[in-house]
Amino acid sequence: MVPMKLNWKAWWCSLHKHNHFLVKLAVSILLAGLAFRLLFSGSSGFSNVAEIPFLEKTVTPKQPVSVDFPENRDPIPKKEKCDLFTGDWIPNPAGPVYTNESCSYIEIHQNCMKNGRPDTGYLYWRWNPRDCELRQFNAQQFLELMRNKKWALIGDSISRNHVQSLLCILSKVEQPVHVYHDEGYKSRRWNFPSYNFSISVIWSPFLAQAAIFEDYNGVSTSEVELHLDKLDSKWTDLYKDLDYMIFSSGKWFIKSSIYYENDMILGCHYCPKRNLTELGFDFAYRKILTNLFNFIIKSNHKGMIFYRTISPDHFENGEWFSGGSCKRTRPAKEGEFGLNELIKILRDVELKEFEKAATKASEKGVKLKLLDLMQLSLLRPDGHPGPYRHFHPFAKGNKEKIINDCLHWCLPGPIDSWNDLLMEMVVNG
Repeated sequence: MVPMKLNWKAWWCSLHKHNHFLVKLAVSILLAGLAFRLLFSGSSGFSNVAEIPFLEKTVTPKQPVSVDFPENRDPIPKKEKCDLFTGDWIPNPAGPVYTNESCSYIEIHQNCMKNGRPDTGYLYWRWNPRDCELRQFNAQQFLELMRNKKWALIGDSISRNHVQSLLCILSKVEQPVHVYHDEGYKSRRWNFPSYNFSISVIWSPFLAQAAIFEDYNGVSTSEVELHLDKLDSKWTDLYKDLDYMIFSSGKWFIKSSIYYENDMILGCHYCPKRNLTELGFDFAYRKILTNLFNFIIKSNHKGMIFYRTISPDHFENGEWFSGGSCKRTRPAKEGEFGLNELIKILRDVELKEFEKAATKASEKGVKLKLLDLMQLSLLRPDGHPGPYRHFHPFAKGNKEKIINDCLHWCLPGPIDSWNDLLMEMVVNG
């Protein structure tokens, strides 16, 4: 209940019209009431609207008072730090804030409902940290915070998956305008005109200069040619003009690659047909992350920069190319799913490199933050397209081999909760 404000001027005028006895009586009652209010102001019977900045619904006390107008809200308050990444998935009867029909930014391979996925239970969960409250992403307030700002998510197709989720939520407030795409529609940019706010996805799976020879289904015709000492100009050329960035990489380093340094072949990872030194994918990942973080630290960038940890997959009974699938329909229990050895190695590299960089960044005043979504994502084997990467894969007469997608995320789906954590980190940055 929101206490009504007293009209003091009218109240005093009314008092002067009564006799002296009534004045004394009224003042005594007022003082007693104020004392009672001060003593019990912490009681749960009173609610301060300013303490609920993410409130979406109108509160109606005895006298109707709307609290949903922006001018009635204080700025989002900062709060004590907590571990956002340790928690549980709990039931969320409200479900997602958008649907596959209300959002036009979902790529067909992540549009699980349109493609015929029959179950919907995976939509009704939300992430709940154990030692603090995580408020739901508020599109209106996010856009207000990001007025005249530029965002970019830089990495592979999981970054593209994340951008689609963010656009779906923000489009509930304003439809973005698509203002740029590269030839293959892998790098794109959208603008929200009312806020002069832009979001870009920049395709750079290695974050470094690389020549990639594979088709849309991931089938390679030759090894990747990867330059360990040259960061990708697709993002470095834009870097200084961006206010917020989320970098991520990882899985692409497992691919067969030839490594270059100073434009000379240094070695490779898994190239048995070539007479080259096997250096290992962890060697390349470490080299490039070191270069990335050194670039960020030396730049003295005044915005906020995130490194998102590698996203897990949930293939069971095989890999994507050998019949692996993901048929679960509920979140997993803690400890039920583990990381395969390759992902463990990549994660170990990125955590160690980030830890070294974070200290130097702090000394330089650079806001470098770890967006560690691994553990919470690991508990959601139910959130992938699986066979519903394709339109109605089990339709009568379909004789094509079904390849499951247990890496990317359905939209709507668990990836939407990534934005809740992201906003919390931006607000409390």
